[in-house]
Amino acid sequence: MYETLVKALRSLPSDAKEAIVNHSFIAPVFLKALGFKPEECFPQYPTGKGADAVDYALRHNTDDDIFLHTKSHPYILLELKGRDKDLSEGSASYTSTVKQLKGYLLAPNCKTVQWGIITNSDYIQLFKKHGKVIYPASLCLKITPDNVGAIVEDIKQKIENISRALTVAIYNNKGGVGKTTTTVNLAAVLTLHGRKTLIVDFDPNQQDLTNSLGIKPAKESLYSCLEDKNNRVNLNDLINPYIFKFKNLNKEFKFDIITADDKLFEEREDKLYQIFKLHRFRQVLNNFKNKYDYILIDSCPNWRFFSQSAIYACDVVLIPAKHNNIFSLKNAAVAIRKFIPEIQRIRKDGSPIALPIFFNGEKITEAQRITAHYGIDSIIEQARKDRDNKFDLLPYFYPRFTNATKDRYIFDLPSYAHIANTAFERIPAAYKYKIAYDYYINLAKEYFLQ
Repeated sequence: MYETLVKALRSLPSDAKEAIVNHSFIAPVFLKALGFKPEECFPQYPTGKGADAVDYALRHNTDDDIFLHTKSHPYILLELKGRDKDLSEGSASYTSTVKQLKGYLLAPNCKTVQWGIITNSDYIQLFKKHGKVIYPASLCLKITPDNVGAIVEDIKQKIENISRALTVAIYNNKGGVGKTTTTVNLAAVLTLHGRKTLIVDFDPNQQDLTNSLGIKPAKESLYSCLEDKNNRVNLNDLINPYIFKFKNLNKEFKFDIITADDKLFEEREDKLYQIFKLHRFRQVLNNFKNKYDYILIDSCPNWRFFSQSAIYACDVVLIPAKHNNIFSLKNAAVAIRKFIPEIQRIRKDGSPIALPIFFNGEKITEAQRITAHYGIDSIIEQARKDRDNKFDLLPYFYPRFTNATKDRYIFDLPSYAHIANTAFERIPAAYKYKIAYDYYINLAKEYFLQ
């Protein structure tokens, strides 16, 4: 089946320019191997952002809707380079091409796109898009005649078997930064915007999420599901609904919860590692991937079994921090440059990735903001100078920073007294107070909703 791929790959010169790669490899054999017909491939697709055009947009035809003619609702974008460009991970060309692809994926004409590919026929990488979030769905892989068939087959399987949900771990190695409040209120505003959401209390030690909503344990425990290797447990029995009715609108909104588990809390740390593999929690959550738009995990403030399992299970990590607590900022940096890469090495698929940090729940004066910037600048500089583990933290703390703008923007979610007080009422603040809703919908739009 893939003999033509191998033959075309072998025929390419080692320094083939983009036009040659396209003419000899991409257009005649690669796109076909991915399962697309010529009329399902639109070259130089206009993204709707100025004059920007991506090399290919792809979508299967439906009934009389021929993609090449209608140009509507693209599904995949492919950005192509020549072999004269080094697309190995970490190279300058790789970094600029990934940035280019991400810009296309977020452009006006590409809102329906769910996958992005970069390749020069020497290297290839697949990216997944969910709303505003773009994250690797594979490593940046070296293509050879021996593995090209397997690589293309793997990409084809992924794009044909898409999972619906984005799994987000809300995590900082420092406690007291508002992880639980963020999880609950983010679920509330996502639900108000029609996104079906599941939240998981994966902090058995504190169980703050479960207690804050007054939820009783479900029929089945998370421990039983993690322990069940033969699919004997009905996973629906693990779910508790949280329903809130707006009386003035005569409408009710619901998100689902997997509550904290006392049996997990009672088990010793060393025993947990013996009983459960690190990937087991992810396996359980994968059963819910096609039932929800978002799965949010409230994670422990440490780096032990539960937090490691939560990071392993997620696609992206959302990191709250405090502008006036240097330890929350330093712990965020440790998570970004050490803990998350540790899980990436184990998973071997490029994920999860960290989203830029945000300041959570504190009023910030201009003087305090300047002080926070000094602390962050020091953290970034130390990471750059670390001889054993150099790491560029800049995009994770200042996502809009460029050499031209030097924009030190960090999203901040302001303080609001009722946010904490509603925990006593067992109601998410975003459901009860408009100002809290405004804060958290801005958070959702900043990171997730396109």
